[in-house]
Amino acid sequence: MVKDFVSVDLPSMKPQSRILVTGGCGYVGSVLVPRLLADGHEVLVVDTCWFGNHLPSSPNLEVLTCDVCEFVEVNDQSVHAVIHLANIANDPGVELNPALSWEVNVLGSQQLIEWSIRNGASQFIYASSGSVYGVSDEPEVTEEVPLVPISVYNKTKMIAERVLLSYGDQIKIHCIRPATVCGFSPRMRLDVSVNLLTKQAFQNKRVTVFGGDQTRPNIHIDDMARVYTHFIENFSLPAGCYNAGFENMTILKIAQLVAEMTGAEIAISESNDPRSYRQNSSKLKATGFTPKFTVADAIADMLERWSDGSLVDSEKWNTVTQMKRLGIGS
Repeated sequence: MVKDFVSVDLPSMKPQSRILVTGGCGYVGSVLVPRLLADGHEVLVVDTCWFGNHLPSSPNLEVLTCDVCEFVEVNDQSVHAVIHLANIANDPGVELNPALSWEVNVLGSQQLIEWSIRNGASQFIYASSGSVYGVSDEPEVTEEVPLVPISVYNKTKMIAERVLLSYGDQIKIHCIRPATVCGFSPRMRLDVSVNLLTKQAFQNKRVTVFGGDQTRPNIHIDDMARVYTHFIENFSLPAGCYNAGFENMTILKIAQLVAEMTGAEIAISESNDPRSYRQNSSKLKATGFTPKFTVADAIADMLERWSDGSLVDSEKWNTVTQMKRLGIGS
């Protein structure tokens, strides 16, 4: 069981802060960083840019193209807060090179939090994953449910959490466990369930469901970005872990929703992915956060963008395909 750490007495965040965002050119980062800039923050992004840089130009934005381990070795820059999104993402991506994933997801996280403390950061926000719960029979998975990760990716996120929380007496740590994120981003992902099914429906008028009975929590990408800014704006919130997922739906239910909105047919195949759990985010809601968007909103927005051509297919939008193209993990 992961236990919340007691809040430590640290300086308050300034109204306008300098924020380091690792992975800021990624799927969530490409939505989050413009929001931080609009809120008046100065943003430093560290990203390998494996999937390109789709961030807007701004005098308050600096992008460094490197990985986290390289960054902490050669840079010393004062920051007020760190939002750590960078990682080797999802199970298939991690399986390409598990050793690299342990290095990036765990060692890189430890090096980054030590760098953050040295450089005066007051707050460290970590993007973990709701998948650390693995398969759970609990009707509602809260932050108190024991973690039972079943893949290398899940395990790297769990260990990184524990490493980071061990520094809780030196820096305020908010550890976010997101559900599966869905919706449009300038740096798109088409290898997550809602986005993939929507793509299939638009292109083929047919969606393929593997299994279908697995229940997964979901969160709209705009709400995901709002979760991170919520913690930046509310530095005094207790340190510890917070679930961030608001719609628990079976994969089949997602497919049916997509089919209702597109007229697509549904084909069901066997699945070797047993992960199933219902995430409870009451703890996050109790801090004053209220979600504004739904899975249906994400589907509708993506369908509109597919139709008007502002969303186009690309190999870059599939994590494993792009990593293989770049020779990463091979």
